[in-house]
Amino acid sequence: MIRSFDGTEPDVADSAYVDEAAVVIGDVELRAGASVWPNATLRGDHGRIVVGRESNVQDGAVLHEDAVLEPEVTVGHSAVVHAATVAEGALVGMNAVVLDDARVGEEAVVGAGAVVTEGTEIPPRTLVAGVPAEPKTELEDPPTRAAAAHYTALGERYAETSERLD
Repeated sequence: MIRSFDGTEPDVADSAYVDEAAVVIGDVELRAGASVWPNATLRGDHGRIVVGRESNVQDGAVLHEDAVLEPEVTVGHSAVVHAATVAEGALVGMNAVVLDDARVGEEAVVGAGAVVTEGTEIPPRTLVAGVPAEPKTELEDPPTRAAAAHYTALGERYAETSERLD
C-alpha cells in the first residue's frame, strides 16, 4: 500500500519495486531499483525517509523518522532503522535495530539481533554484533553489495512475473 499523509505523497521511482503487502506512507523517497518487501513499513509521518538506489527493505522491517539508506543497502527481515543513516553498501541483519542519530559506515555489517544504540558510529567495513552492538572484526571483502544486487534483480523479477491470484 502506498498512500499520502497530511498532503505528502511518497516519491517512488518507476524502477522501484514495492510489494502490495508493504506499507509506504507520506514523506518517503524510493530511488531507482529500490525494493520494499511484504509487511515492511516505511512511515514518513515524522521526518523524511530515503531509500537509496538499489537498496532493499526486507519482509517485516520498519523505517521511521528521518531514516536514510544510501545506495546498495540491505535491511534484513524484521530489522528497524529509526532516525539513523546506513551508508552505501552496508547491511543491517535480521531483527537488528539501529537507533536515533546512529550511522552505519560503508560496507559495514550489523549482525542479526544487534542493537546499535543512539548516536553510535559504526566504522566502514566493520562487523558489529551484540546488545549493545560492539565491533567484532574488520571486513576485508564484505558480501554486502552482492546482497543488494540480488534483491534488485529479485525485485525486477517480481515486478515482471508476479500476479495476484485472489
